[in-house]
Amino acid sequence: MTATAVHQLTTAARDASPSVVAAILRLLQQVDSPAEGAFVARALNALARLTAALDDATLGEAAGARSDYEVLLDALDAPAALAVLREDDPLAAARLRGLQARIRLLAAEGGTLSSTQVADLLGITRQAVDKRRKAGRLIGLATGRRGYAYPLWQFDPERRGVLPGLEAVLAALRAHDPWMQVAFFLTPDVRLGGETPLAVLRRGDVAAVRRAAEAYGEQGAA
Repeated sequence: MTATAVHQLTTAARDASPSVVAAILRLLQQVDSPAEGAFVARALNALARLTAALDDATLGEAAGARSDYEVLLDALDAPAALAVLREDDPLAAARLRGLQARIRLLAAEGGTLSSTQVADLLGITRQAVDKRRKAGRLIGLATGRRGYAYPLWQFDPERRGVLPGLEAVLAALRAHDPWMQVAFFLTPDVRLGGETPLAVLRRGDVAAVRRAAEAYGEQGAA
């Protein structure tokens, strides 16, 4: 981080609450590369604009979110924030909806497992887990430096294996990226009487789900 940015943050912290000062100090300690400094500088500029655009009631409601990340999402979802975002990016609202949809997919049906947890569940090595993911036999969602998140619902803990029929359905979905595959399993499908493919697969009707997956692959989601 540049000396100017450090000075600005330090000056701003003088009259701030202890929690704000602590957050600023953590931020300063974290930044130790040009890339991190550039990211933090632009993120702070965006946060300054966002804070100025929202009233105290909206800010207070966002601050009550369950996690720090949700604070940002709740704030960005406010009409005043979207108006600011659209000034720079007309597609901001659509991008935000996409991000929120991914968060819901990650949290659905019990959340996700790390590669280490999957290895323990299946009784194999992490390298074997990675090999299965690359071969399209498991769904792994990229999470940056944290590696991959594996949706819990694709496993059968009692059998210490994957959900029966999963690999056959994934083979029919191989043209789609992992996020689209997850969306397929968790979205009600008219070809399955309005049920989700996951619910039908859990009942053991692999053939029906595979047919729906093949149609999804040819035409996209219904």
